[in-house]
Amino acid sequence: MKHFIITIENHIDSEFASHTCIESSNRVGNDFNINIWNAIIPEQVNSLLIKENIQWTYPDVHKIDFKSGLTLHPYVTRNKNARIACGLSHYLLWKECAESNEPYLILEHDAEFIRKLDYQYILDSKYDIIGINDPRGATRKSNIFYQTILNSKTNILPPPKVDDMSVPQGLAGNSAYIIKPTGAQKVISAVKDYGLWPNDAIMCQQLIKGMGVTRNFYTKVQNMSSSTTRD
Repeated sequence: MKHFIITIENHIDSEFASHTCIESSNRVGNDFNINIWNAIIPEQVNSLLIKENIQWTYPDVHKIDFKSGLTLHPYVTRNKNARIACGLSHYLLWKECAESNEPYLILEHDAEFIRKLDYQYILDSKYDIIGINDPRGATRKSNIFYQTILNSKTNILPPPKVDDMSVPQGLAGNSAYIIKPTGAQKVISAVKDYGLWPNDAIMCQQLIKGMGVTRNFYTKVQNMSSSTTRD
């Protein structure tokens, strides 16, 4: 398995948070190295969308997407291209994962380890994409998400349903997950079918089958502002 943390080069907060995550991984005793993966930046967005032959189709206003049947709510973003850049960062890692035929651990810079990652049972599971993040503070209706997981008796379970199923929902924040090549292929196909959306929207249980979350939480979200909404 390969391990990556998405980091905005020469961005003080992003690089500091990324360093904090790597330190936390060492502190809990993980026996792997985490590689810095330079995030896509807003200035690269237009050329990369053309190069990858994909379109950003997520709306700026509340809208029902007729192709998927999902109700899409706009994200508050000062610079729209910052949101697209985040989606592209994940998308390019999904492509690498699919092509390498090797599972990837993908972390955003604000992830932080809280316990040693016991990943073999995750890799051996039937799930293709597995969230490892504590949902508290990482997603909306996080208490419902959290309690559903705690009430489960299985080590990995499908993502809890916390809202009407017309609303995209999946992993908790999408800031820490393991994706297998089969899962990467599924998300890439969804992007081809529906367009590129924010990674936590396109990677939803309504469009992607085979997603799960671990009952043990291995990461949490650091207390920092989002680079996609602020920058």
